[in-house]
Amino acid sequence: MVSVSPQWRCKARRAAELAVREVEAELGAPLGGLLTVDSDVPLCRGFGSSTSDVLASIWAVADTFRVRLPRATVARLAVEAETASDSLMFEQSAVLFAHREGGVIEDFGARLPPMRILGFGTGEPVDTVGFLPAHYTARELDRFDELRTQLRVALATQNVALLGEAATSSTWINQGHLPIPHLDRVCAAAAEVGAVGVHTAHSGDIAGFLFDQRERDLPHRLGLAGKLLRDIGYGEQWSFAT
Repeated sequence: MVSVSPQWRCKARRAAELAVREVEAELGAPLGGLLTVDSDVPLCRGFGSSTSDVLASIWAVADTFRVRLPRATVARLAVEAETASDSLMFEQSAVLFAHREGGVIEDFGARLPPMRILGFGTGEPVDTVGFLPAHYTARELDRFDELRTQLRVALATQNVALLGEAATSSTWINQGHLPIPHLDRVCAAAAEVGAVGVHTAHSGDIAGFLFDQRERDLPHRLGLAGKLLRDIGYGEQWSFAT
């Protein structure tokens, strides 16, 4: 039996139950326990809060009973626990992940290049449980195939500018499904401060400017970018690096 505190962390409880079942099959003995979840990741924004809870729960079970779960197994359990999962369990390199099937479509064999991201909130949180997946047109799907090739090259060569172009193109595709208010002004501001691109969550309300971490005048650019975003109306901001 598995209990979770706080009780409303239902995805974490489901993940722990699935992990216990997986470990029970390996050890051949009934297991259980109390899982306490303590997280400060904002909910329903696109930060991967659900996947963070789910993965932490799965790994807590595995660590408790000293069992090593392969990444593919962890991915399968995560998708089963939350329907759609981020690819946070694959930390060795960037991957293209089938977030509703739990499998890796392509392992790009390289980490993300050094980037600084200035993230910002664009609106109201999204109910990721009730959120309906986007239905892309054939033209959009073809464009995604092109961006996949572009991303493959960008990661292999650690080309931040090329990666930024792919992110911006993906953001504009997403605009027809989960729009960012004032995206034209956001992209104009990104160009003004020398950002390499704009990214957005495809099931959340956050977006961000992408910068090459190696730029010498990066602090100045970040400061100006923050001001321009506040002028647009986006005062909720975060800065972090890959």
